[in-house]
Amino acid sequence: MGALHLIRHGQASWGAQDYDQLSPLGVQQGSLLGTAWEAGDWAPAHCVAGSLKRHAQTAVATIDACGQGDGYDVDGGWDEYDVTGLLDALARRADGQEVTPREFQPLLDAALGRWVAGEDELGTSFEQWSGAVRGALDRAIERAAGKGEQVAVFTSGGPIGLVVSHLLTGDDSLFVRLNAVVVNSSVTTVIVGSTGPRLLTFNEHGHLPRDLVTFR
Repeated sequence: MGALHLIRHGQASWGAQDYDQLSPLGVQQGSLLGTAWEAGDWAPAHCVAGSLKRHAQTAVATIDACGQGDGYDVDGGWDEYDVTGLLDALARRADGQEVTPREFQPLLDAALGRWVAGEDELGTSFEQWSGAVRGALDRAIERAAGKGEQVAVFTSGGPIGLVVSHLLTGDDSLFVRLNAVVVNSSVTTVIVGSTGPRLLTFNEHGHLPRDLVTFR
């Protein structure tokens, strides 16, 4: 039986000019995951990352700390929705002050709800983005099922929330709620056997000390 281990990237650079960079804490979070793999004498047989910089940086930090592996392949189907456009649109309150990470989440949830409903577009439609994620999932499942491999996928909270929603309900109905709670560098495991993909665990982050747990 194969398995997919969906890993959210480490903390990105909130408030910086380029959000798509891991913060120093984000690099540490990836390294701690790799260290936990090494301590458990475990490593994935194959790694895949989305095409964003924060995906690649998390993959490198984790694989290097693990001490095993031959790098990773890139599949842009695992990319996040257009978070940069959302950050720009929602970054300031009506009074002109910057929105804090705590204030940002309900604004993000509302914006994503409109996007899923087809009322807004974030660079692309929800149907296009979710179709790309499901295609990437199918490719990863084929790899895990065909070879019985443990496959690590370095991606973002959005694709993880979408995949888990479909595994649990068969549709997108839990996407926004799940997306809001995916911890940086957490691991969600999907087992792949003769009955198809099934969710085993969601949002595991026991490799992180409590003071290093972040959501944004």
